[in-house]
Amino acid sequence: MVQGQRAIRRDEPLPDASAHSEGFRQTREALRSALVEDYLELIADLIEDGNEARQVDIAARLGVAQPTVAKMLARLVADGLVTRKPYRGVFLTEAGRRVATEARARHQTVEAFLRSLGVSAETARIDAEGIEHHVSGETLEAFRRAMAGRN
Repeated sequence: MVQGQRAIRRDEPLPDASAHSEGFRQTREALRSALVEDYLELIADLIEDGNEARQVDIAARLGVAQPTVAKMLARLVADGLVTRKPYRGVFLTEAGRRVATEARARHQTVEAFLRSLGVSAETARIDAEGIEHHVSGETLEAFRRAMAGRN
């Protein structure tokens, strides 16, 4: 330990290596899928709002450059999650719709749970945008039970 630093005390011993690594593995997987889910959820939102999901609109709403969106859209097409039509927008495939629907449901659950704790609407919306990708099905179900008053 470096002189002048205090040790951080742990309440519990470290888990064994395989159990410990599982949490990090899940986090890496969530980070890989988060961007894809964000794009698909946004595309679904734009389409449902009565507009086409155009590259320029996606870039503006995500706060990124159009070439960044173009690169991701090419990946989503290759993965079979969206289709593109010349001089038109981006459209979700059935697989893309499923991913977007699941992502939206997770987001809504997390946002509602944060609101039930007294978090402001704006902060809950922003925080849910990151948390939604990292919660397990078990945790989401616990959020739902807690909101329903049956812990």
